[in-house]
Amino acid sequence: MDNLKKTSLFPSYKKHGAKLVDYAGWSMPVEFSGLTREHEAVRTAAGLFDVSHMGEIEVKGKEATEYLQYLLTNNIGIMHDNQIIYAFMCYENGGVVDDLLVYKYSAGHYLLVVNAANMEKDYQWMLDQKGDYQVEIDNLSDQFSEVALQGPKAEAILQRLTDTDLSKVPSFYLKRDVKIAGANCLLSRTGYTGEDGFEIYLGHEDAPLVWEKILEVGKADGVVPVGLGARDTLRFEAALPLYGNEISQDISPLEAGLGYFVKFDKGDFIGREALFAQKQEGPARKLIGFEMTERGIPRHGYPVLSEGKEIGFVTTGYYSPTLGKSIGFALVQKEYANLGDTVEIQIRKKTAKAKIVDKRFYAKNYKK
Repeated sequence: MDNLKKTSLFPSYKKHGAKLVDYAGWSMPVEFSGLTREHEAVRTAAGLFDVSHMGEIEVKGKEATEYLQYLLTNNIGIMHDNQIIYAFMCYENGGVVDDLLVYKYSAGHYLLVVNAANMEKDYQWMLDQKGDYQVEIDNLSDQFSEVALQGPKAEAILQRLTDTDLSKVPSFYLKRDVKIAGANCLLSRTGYTGEDGFEIYLGHEDAPLVWEKILEVGKADGVVPVGLGARDTLRFEAALPLYGNEISQDISPLEAGLGYFVKFDKGDFIGREALFAQKQEGPARKLIGFEMTERGIPRHGYPVLSEGKEIGFVTTGYYSPTLGKSIGFALVQKEYANLGDTVEIQIRKKTAKAKIVDKRFYAKNYKK
């Protein structure tokens, strides 16, 4: 793994018992003390994530808002300064280039936080779509470290390290120039776990100190370092999509049940025509939630059957630590997507029955 990229927190991994994997070309911790323990810590107390591998792309200039309105599916024009929204960057055919968060500093200045595996592709796509828009687009991904503190005790723990009143930072808003353990940080309050929490963007030189300080001041409250394994089970329980699973260049936001983030009434944007036609006709496929009624753990890519006929595939599947049962998402032909119906999951050479249920396995606990 010597040829893999490493975050500024890499030297801290060994101290905390990290088990490392190759993730999008990065050497990242899949777990520290164990997936189930880390998952439960985030649900009941707090977990600290190294997400420095994420990409950050800056867009600024007098036509930054107009450019992003054309580039993205959500309505950038109604954002307030320091607000954050979730959006898709789509191809002309309605497939997804990436899903991302838009941070608005001001009318002419935005930061897009994109998925690590898509960062270079996203940046090139954004340059290719620039056209005559008067904007500057800069890939700042190498300049940031990022840690995320998530869980019901996240605010109380982080408050011990800053004079900024964190209760005044609403969900899906950001605050710049926040001092945390003496380090100058960009702070946001979004989260990818279903719990309240914060993202802290800071310089590489400050990240190890802030990481250790959070673990130190939060130890009595039960904070633990968390790897990518629990990050995935947490987001999945909260029905948050993962690029390459629930959405991709071949799976549109409408098929994934995420049409709320596609605003057709805002004017033209890339992919609008294809997505609008899909909306008018109704998507031929639909993302469902299911729970296993027979033994077996569903995994990404496993076929889904109805009376022996293949009707789709599993996008994500796990044994849920919170619910104590095996659950999953699957993309299936829409005529087979009825709540309460039974389907079969092909698990290796056997099939096991599952029941279609609501996708919202876990109620999100974001700060209101």
